[in-house]
Amino acid sequence: MRTKRKVESASEESDQLTLPRRVMARGGSIFDPHDSTWTLREATTYDFHLRFDELPPMSPNFELAFKAIMVWYVENWSTSHSFGLFSMARKFFWFVHSESGQPLLEITGTHVLNFCPHFERKPWMLQFVSTLLKRWRAMGYAGVCADACRLFEQMHLKGCPKGRNVLTQDPVRGPLTAIELDALQAALNLEYEAGKVSLDDYVLCWLTMALGQRPTQFARLKVKDVVLLHEKDDVVTYSIRLPRAKMRHGNVRGEFKDRLLTPELGALVVKQSKAVIDRFNGALADPGEAPLFPRSCTDRVIPGFNFHLTAGMICQKVKNLLEGLCVMSERTGEPLRAGARRFRYTIGTRAAEEGHCELVIAELLDHSDTQNVGIYVQATSAIIDRIDRALAMHLAPLAQAFVGEIRNTPSGEAEVLKPERMIFAPSIVGSFDAIATCGRNGHCGFLKPIACYTCICFEPWADAPHDMVLKFLLDERERLMALGDARIAAVHDRTILAVAEVLQICQAMSGEGGRE
Repeated sequence: MRTKRKVESASEESDQLTLPRRVMARGGSIFDPHDSTWTLREATTYDFHLRFDELPPMSPNFELAFKAIMVWYVENWSTSHSFGLFSMARKFFWFVHSESGQPLLEITGTHVLNFCPHFERKPWMLQFVSTLLKRWRAMGYAGVCADACRLFEQMHLKGCPKGRNVLTQDPVRGPLTAIELDALQAALNLEYEAGKVSLDDYVLCWLTMALGQRPTQFARLKVKDVVLLHEKDDVVTYSIRLPRAKMRHGNVRGEFKDRLLTPELGALVVKQSKAVIDRFNGALADPGEAPLFPRSCTDRVIPGFNFHLTAGMICQKVKNLLEGLCVMSERTGEPLRAGARRFRYTIGTRAAEEGHCELVIAELLDHSDTQNVGIYVQATSAIIDRIDRALAMHLAPLAQAFVGEIRNTPSGEAEVLKPERMIFAPSIVGSFDAIATCGRNGHCGFLKPIACYTCICFEPWADAPHDMVLKFLLDERERLMALGDARIAAVHDRTILAVAEVLQICQAMSGEGGRE
């Protein structure tokens, strides 16, 4: 709530401390620090508003010193960090004012002692106040007593707890299991093939799942960051130059990390870049400067980032699209929550499960050091040690891995019984009798019938020996686990659940008299 400001006489104003008329924030925003509201924005962030008219009454000296401190922060730190510090300072100042009922003149140790108990459950929040007051004293401005800073130094404040969702393998906010990730990717592919997902949304989601980078890095991407390397024998290598995040300098595209892409994903990224170039050819002097994931409007943008989405928009697009697929989690029995951060957790966790060290994980996740990646090494493996028939049958209805259609055994249906449409599994069932039909005439090139059970074109026959397929997959998984390769053993976990679901449906149909 905004209040009518009360200040003491203008004669208190310092003759030494003055504010400039024009300030450029680290992210490129320009504002007048004498205004009651500062509007800040970096290249790919939302607007941040520092509203000084929402602060409690304070003396002119105190307000001037606080504004001078905030000028230093917005010139040297990110807008989000400056806004967080301002927001916490606002809470602290209102607390001090509520105790005295007077305009703020000076922060004392008593104010700090009285304020700290309000954050016993979240002591890391006090780091903002501690940082602000220490900077205030270091810059030599009046308004903060030395005992206030000494108290914070004696407290040894704890940092914000990190990695809880990873360490506990939280089924809602933590890393995805292999089954969940495969299900999301399969559902996204189906929607794209059906024309229900646009190319740019499809490429954005796949890059998020494959690379696990921060949304702000995708928001800063330009068409010119897509790189094709032509090697010997006409082999093409695809890579993308991702702008690094959380760099201390103001240039948000000052440093890059090159990431290799698979041929399939790389070809899609190139297709997206060509579509963007066609769209902006003539609209921009250099179409290569166009964002890889553009938007239509250009309101209040930083120069050089016209048509760029913000990090928040990127995050929301990914979340809305993937959660709109309504993929079920086998752990919760509910639709998956699929924010961009979960894929970042997933990349780090899977890298640790594969035995990579902290340095490699830090490189994958674009960390500048290893202080925040140890959680992935400590995390409990998400791979199920053992899946038997009973567990597969229990998890199958939750995972919903089977997306095809059960058929009664066809007899005399010429179209269905075409050889190119029939699916056999002699090495598994011990005979050359067909067990299913393919809705696409079987020309996909994938391994049959293992890859078929999770395919939308798969039409398993109701009286085929699917139980033998299930037993084969379970035995093979057990064999690979015994060899000590858990990651390889878990490759067909979603297929196991699909076969189990087919078996359940067939059994139910048999009990109901063979209904198709």
